[in-house]
This record gives sequence, structure tokens and C-alpha cells, in this order.
Amino acid sequence: MTEPFDLEPLLGLVFSDKSLLQRALTHRSYINEHPDFCFDDNERLEFLGDAVLDFLTGEYLYHRFPEMREGELTSLRSALVRRETLAHFARQLGLGRYLLMSHGEAESGGRDRPAILCAAFEALTGAIYLDQGLETARRFLEPFIAPEVTRTLQEHLDKDAKSLLQELAQARMQRTPRYVTVAENGPDHAKEFTVQVLIGGEPYGQGVGRSKQQAAQAAAQMALARLQAEVAQNEVDQETAGEG
Repeated sequence: MTEPFDLEPLLGLVFSDKSLLQRALTHRSYINEHPDFCFDDNERLEFLGDAVLDFLTGEYLYHRFPEMREGELTSLRSALVRRETLAHFARQLGLGRYLLMSHGEAESGGRDRPAILCAAFEALTGAIYLDQGLETARRFLEPFIAPEVTRTLQEHLDKDAKSLLQELAQARMQRTPRYVTVAENGPDHAKEFTVQVLIGGEPYGQGVGRSKQQAAQAAAQMALARLQAEVAQNEVDQETAGEG
């Protein structure tokens, strides 16, 4: 583990209030293991950072795509601030090694867990906003967003996975996907939902999110990848059989 304050040179920032950076990088498991620790965990900063990210991402897209319709902008923003994308940003920073967490959480892979990395990136954004203001938060975020927008559009990651899955499942299997909430974890202000998608009664994907809709989209994305792979393999098998 690297100390939280070692992150400052990487960010190119010096925090006026060091406690903000400390809190942003403190997972709640660390507080449970160290009850005398003098700072709070990062959940409140995560809440604030989520709002800052939504605003700055929306503002960036509004100016970059002046002709894009509201619905398309909303879908694109959702793709950019979803858990997997923010966890990817956190990995680019190597954020996991700066986090304070319990020994058990770290041993179980917590430093690379998408939910924890996403929360830490949000909390860090919130801390930067509080300490340095909106313009600094904007400069911090845009180098992550700009290339990710290009990748998202090229790979159609902004498309509604549930709709795409339903179209493919009905066309190929004459089945409609069904979504089931299989778990709810965490306190009321930081709920996490686990949703499973079934096609013909068989589990095809599972996703986790801070809302059931978000979790369902993640499950649909996983199921879509599997179903697309199955369709592609079937086509290869049919071609091989035809050649035989």
C-alpha cells in the first residue's frame, strides 16, 4: 500500500485541506478495523463526487456535441459515469494502492474491486471540488473523459444494453429476457443491487449497481456479450458443417 498523500504528485495537485484527500481514500472497512482513526470514510465525498461528475460530464458533452439530441447525450453520459468506466479511470491512476482499507478487504481483492474503485474515484473528484473548486475538478476529469468518449462511440457502448439484448434474444431464441433482483447490500444511502438476467430460465448475466436499473444494464451487457459470442459460434459451426 502507498500512503494517500503520495497521490498528490501524480494528480499535479497539493491539497490545502489534507483531510479531504485522506477521507477520499478511506474505505469504510478501514474505519471498522481502526475505530480510533480520526477521519471519516469516503462515502459522503462519494455522494458529492457523483453529482460533480454528472454535471461536468454533461457540460463537456453539451459543448463537444452541439447537434446531439438530449436522449443521446443522456445515454452517452450514463456510459461515461457508470461503475465500470469510473473503475477504469481509477485503475489508470493506480488508485487502488493508495486506498486505506482493512486487511481482510485488501486480501480479498478489494484494491481492484470495481465498486470500491468507482467509489474512490467519485470521492476523489468530490474532494478536489471542495478543496480546489470546479475549474480544477474539470481539468482533472477531462483527460479521462475525452478519450473515453471516442472509445464509447466507436464501440457503441452508449447504446441501451437491455434493448439490444431483447432484440437479439427474441430474434435468435424467440425468448424475452427476464430480470431478477438477487441481492441488496449496504446502508440505505449507499445501496448496491445485484440483478440477474435470465433467458429461457437460464442465467445469462449478472450485474451490480447503485440502482436496480443500473444493475440490470450491467447484467444485460454481460448477457449480450455471451449471446453474441454464441451466435457467432453457431454461424462458424454452420459454415463448417456446410463445407463438410
